[in-house]
Amino acid sequence: MGKTVENILEMIRENDIKMVDFKIVDINGQYRHVTIPAQNFSEETMKNGIGFDASNYGYAVVEKSDMVFIPDPDTAVIDSFCEIPTLSITGNAMIIDYPENRPLDQYPRNIVLAAEKYMRDTGIADTMLILPEFEFHLFDNIGWSVQANEIGVSIDVDQAYWNSASEGKGNIVPHQKAYHIAKPYDRSYECRSEMCLEMAKAGIKINYHHPEVGAAGQFEIEPMLGEMSKMADATMMIKYIIKNTAAKYGKTATFMPKPVYGEAGNGMHVHMLLLKDGEPVFSDDDGYSHLSKTAHYFIGGLLKHISSLCALTNPSTNSFKRLVPGFEAPVTVGYATSNRSAVIRIPAYAKTPALRRFELRNPDATCNPYFCYAAILMAGLDGIKNQIDPHENGWGPYDFNLYNLPEEEKAKLKGLPTSLEAALDALEADHDYLTAGGVFPEHLIKNFVARKRKECAELAKIPHPAEFDRYFNL
Repeated sequence: MGKTVENILEMIRENDIKMVDFKIVDINGQYRHVTIPAQNFSEETMKNGIGFDASNYGYAVVEKSDMVFIPDPDTAVIDSFCEIPTLSITGNAMIIDYPENRPLDQYPRNIVLAAEKYMRDTGIADTMLILPEFEFHLFDNIGWSVQANEIGVSIDVDQAYWNSASEGKGNIVPHQKAYHIAKPYDRSYECRSEMCLEMAKAGIKINYHHPEVGAAGQFEIEPMLGEMSKMADATMMIKYIIKNTAAKYGKTATFMPKPVYGEAGNGMHVHMLLLKDGEPVFSDDDGYSHLSKTAHYFIGGLLKHISSLCALTNPSTNSFKRLVPGFEAPVTVGYATSNRSAVIRIPAYAKTPALRRFELRNPDATCNPYFCYAAILMAGLDGIKNQIDPHENGWGPYDFNLYNLPEEEKAKLKGLPTSLEAALDALEADHDYLTAGGVFPEHLIKNFVARKRKECAELAKIPHPAEFDRYFNL
């Protein structure tokens, strides 16, 4: 049963809450917030919400930009990172209309809810469960400058291999050798454990945390499977907790896909499965890797639309510095069992019918999670509706290491877009599956593409330090 206004008021009284913080999501998938004194919180607050200017959040609204944010009481949690006792609540954006307000169709949380409704309306399934894996870096020092007289980045991590000759710094992790490495080399263990405990306080169940491959402070935290819309909310909170806990320990956390040259990048692999009436839709003992025909069609939809999906699942120019051959990041459009070189991997360890699933390996956490998860669902549903068979389309299964193929065989394989500009081109050409059922409004896609193209153009004008290395003395 969901929380009521009285439940929220009780939380405020029992925890001596002084402030109520409303967390609103902008078009890029970042929190903005508005805070009111707890004494001002009432049933009217929940009904009438908090006003805000949607244009300042990146939404190109056709109507007047004044919107109202309606809190969702089920999202209420005590914010551990505020010295003054604070209750944090997220919710939905509404267009001010009479006699009733109506949802802002561009607002990320509204889109993920619309995608779930569309799924139920198709009759294919009533629940999508997802599990995103959060890879990130923890830096002890980070600084950058983009000025006329200075362009550069400086990173330092105490455990990193480049500190091996530094006085007083032992317990160094060798280059690309950090995977699951234990203390004393794992210097941020307590920090990450506290992150997981904070996530538990926020109602987010965690599977585990561990060091990742990158020796320069790369780590992973993995939650348990959850309903798509709730996991989108949880994704926002997980990133918030990781960044704030890192700051508490004097570190800086980043989900940037490729912050360290020459080491593995940060992905956000998304595991997924569908349920109908509580029963798994993706399981079949007789299917390839014990997956049903419906699951294969879902995979087919993802692979058909993967290039346009990349604009939403990998929406930064830095994303495509991670998606290169040679590391565990996938670049080949295909599927396979236990094969990390394919875009879609079917984990062999998920053996029970209720857990049979697959993961999409290209996304990263620079995405707006609401857009990312909703788009993944819409692509998969399109595959089911149109019975897109991945094997018949030549997308696998690739049960071998794609990186080890001869060059002439590699040339036959389809790859992911190699730049954000290419992914945006694909999104412009292929987005009918997103607008089906009115889930993604056309004007949001146009606005998103325009904003990202401007971003690409601005970054393309900035000289890169590596260009000085290559061209300065020519």
